[in-house]
Amino acid sequence: MSERGLEDRSADSALPASLTVDAFDVRMADIADIDLERLQALSISVGWPHRAEDWQFAREVGHGFVALDEIDRVLASAMWFPHGDDFATIGMVMTSPRLQSLGVGEWLMKRVLSASAGRTYRLSATRAALALYRSLGFIGHRTVFQCQGEARRSDRPAPAGPARRLEASDLGAVTALDTRAFGTARDGLIARLFEQSVGYGLERDGALAAFALCRPFGRGHVVGPVVAGTDEDAVAVVSPHVDGHDGGFLRLDTHLDEGIFPLFLARSGLRIHDTVLTMSRGAPLTDPATRGPHRPVTYALATQALG
Repeated sequence: MSERGLEDRSADSALPASLTVDAFDVRMADIADIDLERLQALSISVGWPHRAEDWQFAREVGHGFVALDEIDRVLASAMWFPHGDDFATIGMVMTSPRLQSLGVGEWLMKRVLSASAGRTYRLSATRAALALYRSLGFIGHRTVFQCQGEARRSDRPAPAGPARRLEASDLGAVTALDTRAFGTARDGLIARLFEQSVGYGLERDGALAAFALCRPFGRGHVVGPVVAGTDEDAVAVVSPHVDGHDGGFLRLDTHLDEGIFPLFLARSGLRIHDTVLTMSRGAPLTDPATRGPHRPVTYALATQALG
């Protein structure tokens, strides 16, 4: 995007196109115009595991802005990921440690909300960002448990029976089941994730009852999204991914910390590493406690940014 185009959009949003921070000026730019290496340098600086490939995928399915200093170093970022015309998730919100608490994160968040106006939102909030999101009208729902570690194959058979490998013809059923669990259709995102992932599904009475996708991400692989109606079904579709990555780094983000499923994760080497809080503005979260054979829920997020 040209600088003139960015200035016009900034004027439309009534936000300044630059900000003086700690005795130097910071300017805003479209994230699509930034080299991947510079974006990855930002995530490294805040201790996030995102590879250049992860940044590229985020840019392909979302939109966002960065803050640049006077020599064009990337100091902060914020993105939004649309699903239809009235819902979006917000993520990839990070600020260089030396600029945290100086207003840059709020500046970018307000720009994201202006650019995506008219939607309801969901996001995953770190403890450091809770006050900012609350000031912008977000309310908290449930903790997300970031489970990760060296995967360990289990000799125990999945209680719901073996899952089968998903094929291209299963995309429609996967998308429909995800919509029921997530609460809104995100066809485009699921199609892109499906392209990059190995998937397993479980059928019951001729219909897809559960699925789990797994793809390269960060330090190894991430399992998600996972959709099921019962813990047993969720274990059945995640087990093949654990077995397939035995001895490798695996990650899964879930709202659940009690029951068969989180116990299975712990036995499989995926221990709780960190937590964030799911928050929303105008978009209530489906409570995973309501899960049942005919009530699928999201057992694992695609990522914290994507939900």
